[in-house]
Amino acid sequence: MLRRGFLAVRGRLTADVVRDSGRALAARALELPELTHARTVAAYVSVDNEPGTIALLDALRARGVRVLLPALLPDNDLDWGAYAGEGSLARVQHGGRMALFEPAGERLGPDAVTAADVVLLPGLAVDARGMRLGRGGGSYDRVLARLERAGAQPALVVLLYDAEVVAEVPVEAHDRPVDAVVTPSGVRHFRTA
Repeated sequence: MLRRGFLAVRGRLTADVVRDSGRALAARALELPELTHARTVAAYVSVDNEPGTIALLDALRARGVRVLLPALLPDNDLDWGAYAGEGSLARVQHGGRMALFEPAGERLGPDAVTAADVVLLPGLAVDARGMRLGRGGGSYDRVLARLERAGAQPALVVLLYDAEVVAEVPVEAHDRPVDAVVTPSGVRHFRTA
């Protein structure tokens, strides 16, 4: 029910709000020390009324950062491919679920994310402890477990709207806190990256 509530609020956002928020989000994110020094960033392409990511992806790429984007696998795990600009994306419909924009080029395998210095995570909310509420599909839970198994410790950053930073979200045993949240109006760190 909590997820539906956040999605309903997003659903009422205008295209102008989504576009302007994406620009502001990119400007804030680019100030993050974690992104300033990153050589490889695992990110995602926003869909529907998610906080916009294209401006951020393009700015990272312009800095010479290698940007990895996910491709959803049939079991909800994620493969990865390199971002080479908006023209390198393919719109992929996954059954009855939402269509996603995925890298059209070579697949690098699910373990490619372990090379990332920063992982930008989608979400619906984050709480005061840095606990993230995702959409419930488990794809990013698998990514976080993969990073842990590999001993990789990238900075974990969730991208949200301001109203999606809340006092508390429900937590399950497998959930892990993020290091920071970026919203159009600012950045909040939860722990040392």
